[in-house]
Amino acid sequence: MSKDWIETTRTLSAGLRQLRGGAPEVMKAFSGIAQAALKTGALDTKTKELIALAIGVATRCDDCIAFHAKAASERGATSEEILETLGMAIYMGAGPSVMYASHALSAFTQFENAKAGQSAAG
Repeated sequence: MSKDWIETTRTLSAGLRQLRGGAPEVMKAFSGIAQAALKTGALDTKTKELIALAIGVATRCDDCIAFHAKAASERGATSEEILETLGMAIYMGAGPSVMYASHALSAFTQFENAKAGQSAAG
């Protein structure tokens, strides 16, 4: 079974917009946490997205995988970096993380292919 990770992020984004409207203070606070956590410091944003992707795999969160695979792609992560990140997720999460690592690789590959299609078209 193949999942359309790009469509997953689109569908989730619509739901998150509704959540922001229904719980604006909570979502604003969550957004603030995300912005603070992703701010470049000792680690750059790409590295932080790789960490988030690994955590998404280890916690078996498909939605996290979708968003962080997309963000890693947008921030220039390479296939080699993704594979090393997934190796760490597998190490930390054991067998179930192996299965979710395949989801994360599929998601990243879809976003990379879509990005390549946009640059070829643009």
